[in-house]
Amino acid sequence: MTSGSLLTAQDHVHLRRCVDLAREALEVGDEPFGSLIADASGTVLFEDRNRVAGGDATRHPEFEIARWAAQNMDAAARGTAVVYTSGEHCPMCSAAHAWVGLGRIVYASSTAQLVAWRAEWCLEPGPVAPLPITVIAPGIEVAGPDLELSAEVRELHRRLHGVPG
Repeated sequence: MTSGSLLTAQDHVHLRRCVDLAREALEVGDEPFGSLIADASGTVLFEDRNRVAGGDATRHPEFEIARWAAQNMDAAARGTAVVYTSGEHCPMCSAAHAWVGLGRIVYASSTAQLVAWRAEWCLEPGPVAPLPITVIAPGIEVAGPDLELSAEVRELHRRLHGVPG
């Protein structure tokens, strides 16, 4: 599936929490990313924020969710779960999501937006190609970005990089 499917009111509520987790990460000196996984009924099962400041660049919340789901959910439950995230999955996290068999992904801000913001601020690109989820895991349904919340995510990234407002 491609991005752009409509976001529901429940999607927005869960994305709001992800942006709050991203803000929490930034406030403790980490990169601003936050994510959660909800079951088919919308109940939040696990949430996390970025934890790469300690030196392990794989400590993305989306990757932690994939690990958690593999250990705590059966295959059927993983397939109907929804992962919400402040920023679209990187290739590493997209692959982990697909390998574990998780369901839909909903993001507040897209990879394309992050790439554009970084270019606008004259920042170097990251060490991994900025590919959308659907290139890495084409069978996963995705939705996003959320226009209101993506503006907040942009502000968090601006603060992270010390770009004047």
